[in-house]
Amino acid sequence: MITRLLQNTDEDIAYAADLIRSGEIVGMPTETVYGLGCDAGNAEAVRKVFAAKGRPSDNPLIVHIADRADWKPLVRDIPPLALQLADRFWPGPLTIILPRTDRIPSVTAGGLDTVGVRFPAHPVAQALIRAAGVPVAAPSGNRSGSPSPTTAAHMMEDMNGRIPAVLEGGSCFCGVESTVIQLDDAETVRILRPGFVTPEQLQTVAARVIVDDAVLAQISPDAVVRSPGMKYKHYAPKAAVTLVQGEQAAFLAFMRQHTADGVYALCFDADVPLCEAEGIACCPYGDTDEARAAAFFRSLRELDACGAKHIFVRAPRTDGVGLAVYNRLIRAAGYDIVTCR
Repeated sequence: MITRLLQNTDEDIAYAADLIRSGEIVGMPTETVYGLGCDAGNAEAVRKVFAAKGRPSDNPLIVHIADRADWKPLVRDIPPLALQLADRFWPGPLTIILPRTDRIPSVTAGGLDTVGVRFPAHPVAQALIRAAGVPVAAPSGNRSGSPSPTTAAHMMEDMNGRIPAVLEGGSCFCGVESTVIQLDDAETVRILRPGFVTPEQLQTVAARVIVDDAVLAQISPDAVVRSPGMKYKHYAPKAAVTLVQGEQAAFLAFMRQHTADGVYALCFDADVPLCEAEGIACCPYGDTDEARAAAFFRSLRELDACGAKHIFVRAPRTDGVGLAVYNRLIRAAGYDIVTCR
């Protein structure tokens, strides 16, 4: 199979929509990461997505829509709190999990009785979904476990020859997958996967916001999960990854003890001059949570291309968007975390 790189022209979007309607897969941009888009109601197309990614079948897919009206046929009930959250954050990087209807096959939902739905903000994603005329299931467009793609070039690296086409949409603004939530009751939001919509922002709508234990801790491989990104090792480059917690001086002292060929520090922008002065090979990923989120997956891919064998990552904060970056880091590191003082 030859994978075509499509441009975001009306003609190419129409061609990509035809592929989706015919049961094929298209690499598509969103504001979070690039996804593998297919007709969410077509069980055979969904199975092709699982095969292309090498994704475990109990890992549910998120369904994307391009109009609020398209939500109603997919879920059995939309509580008032869900409507308030959609009013505040859609279109945008928020996925809301609700009980599904039969319009969503069991394979799309990972065998669960629920489905996560979101309305992406990316104009190319919206145009593609509208042209396809069907809700689009679109997990991240990487091979399962590897860093998520934030450019069409990343998609081509992972999926060339595995899917018919990738639709160009530029670099993703957010750089990490959507925030995934479920409603524990009429007033309580539970975050299952953090993203660009932060706990603090959700608190402006919900009376209570709970961060699920699985966001920051490893869970049993036998656990049933309702969101992607909770259970398996994810987001990992070919190199080994260690998360290093500590202030700048402690991080630099730690890196001096671990300098070797193929060892890199993924650090804050402000750390770079000090790392270079110490002869520490480094790659910056931003001085703000938002910048780190946007650069995180790209930086891991760049370090793989440099031949990195081991990446020591300076840990971000765990509030705001930093929680999403930290969540991806601990999974990329396989929970290999050290604290230096």
